[in-house]
Amino acid sequence: MVRLPATLMRGGTSKCWVFDADDLSMADDRLDEVLASAFGAADPRQIDGVGGATSTTSKAVIVGPSREPGTDVDYLFAQVGIGTFGVEWGSNCGNCATAVGLYALQTGLATPGDPVSTVRLRNRNTGVRLSATVPTPGGTVPELGSATVPGSSAEGVPVGLGFASPGGASTGALLPTGDSVERVDGALATLVDAGAPAALAEAASVGASGLETVEEFAALVPRLALLRRAAALRMGLVGPDDPVTFAVPKVGVVAPAGDYVTSLGVPVRADAYDLAVRMVSMHAPHPVIGLTSAVAVAAAAMTPGTLPAKLAENRPLASTIRLGTPAGIVEAEVTTDHAGAIDTVTLHRAARRLATAELLVPALLRESV
Repeated sequence: MVRLPATLMRGGTSKCWVFDADDLSMADDRLDEVLASAFGAADPRQIDGVGGATSTTSKAVIVGPSREPGTDVDYLFAQVGIGTFGVEWGSNCGNCATAVGLYALQTGLATPGDPVSTVRLRNRNTGVRLSATVPTPGGTVPELGSATVPGSSAEGVPVGLGFASPGGASTGALLPTGDSVERVDGALATLVDAGAPAALAEAASVGASGLETVEEFAALVPRLALLRRAAALRMGLVGPDDPVTFAVPKVGVVAPAGDYVTSLGVPVRADAYDLAVRMVSMHAPHPVIGLTSAVAVAAAAMTPGTLPAKLAENRPLASTIRLGTPAGIVEAEVTTDHAGAIDTVTLHRAARRLATAELLVPALLRESV
């Protein structure tokens, strides 16, 4: 067996296996095989591995100290396949970044302060820079906390996750095509690059309301997969002959706020939020919204002329956008610089260390690594 030390962390509504970069250095050229085997990726149930068999729990991050001034930690995010022996490396995950911030303090990769600590992170997949702010009273890093997030009633350590200057990290521009609204694969959409590249379609133009339950929204996933491919080509993320990717751009629908009931049966009134959002995660509806998707939606909503901005034009708070997701309302705080450009998008999350382990990867990989 190849023995890999790892830590299982919950960040927001995701679970992520965290690996120290040094422990995987012997497998730098075969990371796909190592992670796919460790997770049992080829099986859609991931029975013979440590994956969680859902898009929000089949995730890994590889973490190490950063050599760049002003940055504490570099991390590489992996979306491990489910029913596919492979790994997607093209995106970032904000929930896992939340976990990395707490992990860095708990393992000594970052030094705690008093009363709070801010860990400066760089995502190696996209170049996006983030900050994770954690309460550390007296310089003590907590294991438990009372913070919760929509989509999970489990309590965790509160983490404020800020995305610094998120616009254009992958494509070089907040609006990669230069258009605020365009027609993509027959649908009206805004293509935006902030936190992660995203294609946000007007719900009505794909036959949706934007208020669907997760189960109802599942019927739209094949349609949105086609839109994702068309958007990826238009944004320059792939070429015509490149294989189809299910990680980038993020894809979903936006709509005006309306009354709906969350997945936990809680009624939400239209006047309680600003914009309805339903997003796809890999091959399935996201049960809430991924943080990088939330950053993209929030940045678009603060950019005049885009679909999210038009649909949320009656929002009462100039610096906050309230997103109505299947699990409830997710708030994003947006600050701008003197020129009006997006400076920081901050979301409030919860994280907890769940386990430390030694993963046993089948011996057939020993020759590979």
